[in-house]
Amino acid sequence: MLRNAFKMAESATKRLKTSPVTIATHSGHFHADEALAVYMLRLLPAYQSSQLIRTRDPALLDTCHTVVDVGGKYDPATHRYDHHQREFTTTFPNRPTKLSSAGLVYMHFGKAIIAQHLGVSEEAPEVNIIWTKIYESFIEALDAHDNGISEYDPKALTAAGIEKKFSSGGFSLGAMVGRLNPNWNDPTPSDPVEAQKVEDGKFLVASARMGEEFSRDLDYYTRSWLPARDIVHTAYANRLQYDPSGRVLVFDGQSVPWKDHLYTLEAQGDGDAKVLYVLYPEKPRPDAKWRIQCVPVSKDSFQSRKPLPEAWRGFRDEKLDEISGINGGVFVHAAGFIGGNKTFDGAKAMAIKALDI
Repeated sequence: MLRNAFKMAESATKRLKTSPVTIATHSGHFHADEALAVYMLRLLPAYQSSQLIRTRDPALLDTCHTVVDVGGKYDPATHRYDHHQREFTTTFPNRPTKLSSAGLVYMHFGKAIIAQHLGVSEEAPEVNIIWTKIYESFIEALDAHDNGISEYDPKALTAAGIEKKFSSGGFSLGAMVGRLNPNWNDPTPSDPVEAQKVEDGKFLVASARMGEEFSRDLDYYTRSWLPARDIVHTAYANRLQYDPSGRVLVFDGQSVPWKDHLYTLEAQGDGDAKVLYVLYPEKPRPDAKWRIQCVPVSKDSFQSRKPLPEAWRGFRDEKLDEISGINGGVFVHAAGFIGGNKTFDGAKAMAIKALDI
């Protein structure tokens, strides 16, 4: 009898070890944060074959290995990642926004995801750089959306009399996930189990959609944005050879994602003049035409620090040559934020002349 009991216990232990890890989140209306949290966890080996349970039943939640966005607990030691409790105030390091379940999972597992993607250890310096950058550029907006934090202070906007010129149509990741939820008048199976399966299926679509965007960002920042950093640093260090004040930045081979890196370098500078124009070839070949692009006042702004001269805007080819007094002109955009010339010398001449107009 004792032997049988031992065998039963041994069998139960084996089942526990071989059973898939369970991830739980809440049932009902789903949101972008838990949709992404589940996707991020499943990128890691420990969760790749995990079972998803969507419930609000405390007893069932207690049986699950990892719980996100439900349960009223934040305890990494027991894999509980909820943010709805009254006392919760946790933020990402050096950021002000209260975390959602997406931010919590990313804060604890993001470095492992990035290191896995890069094929390096979590302690590698590039992992921390990417970890911080993806939070600021992608995850933080989801945290703010789920916690009802506006991008701008509503009271300050009202006091300043600032109103929207048009509707954005809700084209955000949070709004996109919201549209994937069942409509109020969609047919629902009468069997509660079948109804839950239908709802869970829609959640998995939302999770995959959020994951697709996250994975694109992860791929961009690891394979494109990070390698561009050294190129921008070199161009920034060489800028004085084109303008004594360093207001012209030149990329010799080809253009790279430069805005983030430029703003970071300028922020670290000691009162140096800001870069106004960036020159780069349209293609990485000797006979390529060159572009002159105005630096925006901020990364997402349409306003340039110094637009190209108004008299040049909207003109092309010989007419542009005549007006600007510079040969080889290709075009200047009507909004004045970008232009082109057939040669590097022509593009440089346009930049130098535009500095003083």
